[in-house]
Amino acid sequence: MVDYGTKYDRLYVAIVTPHKDNTYDPDEEQLRRFLRFFLQPKYVKAGIGIIINPEAGEVFYLTREEKRRNVEIAVDEIKGKVPLFAGAMAPSTAEIVQVAIDAKEAGADGIFIIPPMGAIDITTAWDAQKYPEVWLDLLKAIQKGVGDMPFICHPTCNPSIKYGEGLPVELAVRTCKEIKNVVGWKMTYNYTGYRIVSRALRKLDRHIGILGAPAINFHENLASNCFDGTVSGSWNYAPELMLEHILAWRKGDLKKARQIWDSGLAEIQEYVYSEFSRLHIRYKTATWLRGFISNPFMRPPMPKPRKEEVQKLKEVLSNAGLSVISDDKIKKIVKQLEL
Repeated sequence: MVDYGTKYDRLYVAIVTPHKDNTYDPDEEQLRRFLRFFLQPKYVKAGIGIIINPEAGEVFYLTREEKRRNVEIAVDEIKGKVPLFAGAMAPSTAEIVQVAIDAKEAGADGIFIIPPMGAIDITTAWDAQKYPEVWLDLLKAIQKGVGDMPFICHPTCNPSIKYGEGLPVELAVRTCKEIKNVVGWKMTYNYTGYRIVSRALRKLDRHIGILGAPAINFHENLASNCFDGTVSGSWNYAPELMLEHILAWRKGDLKKARQIWDSGLAEIQEYVYSEFSRLHIRYKTATWLRGFISNPFMRPPMPKPRKEEVQKLKEVLSNAGLSVISDDKIKKIVKQLEL
C-alpha cells in the first residue's frame, strides 16, 4: 500500500451540482464554469482540491450515469491541476462499489467515502460504537473494488452530545489503522469532537489529513494547529473570504485573520450552520445568490429554500462585502417559493 504522506492535504471544495433552470437535470456547462472558478491561479497555488458528488452535490439523488458524468466533466476541466476525489453513494454496497469503480475508470484521483444510506439500523438508529462493521465493511468492499486508491472519509452518523455529527474517536482511529487507503478525515464534528478526534489522529504512526468541515469553527480550528485542509461546502458561496482568512492564518497574521473573520465571514457561517437540517439547502441558495449558478433548487425530496432564508443569506453575504445577484433575479426565483 502506498504511503501518500501529506500529498492530499488540500482545501477541498465539496462542490454543488448545478441544475438547468426549470428542471432537475444537471447542467454540465454551469458545472464546468464553476470548476474553472476554482482553477484560477490563486486557488490552485493555495492548495485547492475538488470533491465531486459530495453530499452538497446531491449525490444521494443522482443516478449512476449522472455521477459518472460529473466525474468525467471534472476530470476534463481539472486536467490534473488539483486533486479530485469522487463521492461514492448508492442504496446497496454492491452499487456503491460500482460507483467507486466508475469514478476510478473516469479518472478521479481518490474516493470520498460516505456512510451507508437506508434502513434505520444503519442510519438514524445506528450505534457506531457497538456495531462498527456497518462502516468498516463498506470501506473494505470499496477497497477491494478500487485497490490502493486514496480515500477521504465523510464520517457522519446520528448526532451525539460529545461529537456532534461524527463517528466516535475509537472508530476513527480503528478505521485509519485498518484501512490504509485513508488519507484524510473530514471533521464533521462539533468543536469538542473536533478536538478529541484531531488529537487522536495526530498520535497515529502515519499521517492522516485533518480536514475541517463546519466552516463556522474554522477560526478556532486554525488556531489549534489541527487543520491540514478542508472538505467544505462553504467554499461554494464564500471562497474569496475563506481563502483570505486561511492564508492570513498560514502567514501568522492573526490581526488580519481576526479582521476578516469579524467583518462578516463569521456572521455568514453562523447563519448557514445554525440549522443542520437546512445546511445543504443554504449552501446552494447562497451559491445561487453569489451568481455562481442560475438557481438554488435541489432535486426532490430536498425542499426549496424559504423566502426568509433567501433574504437572510442576501443580507449576510452583502454585509461581508460579497457581491450578490440583482434584486430582479432574486424576485424571479422568490416568486416560485411557496413558504
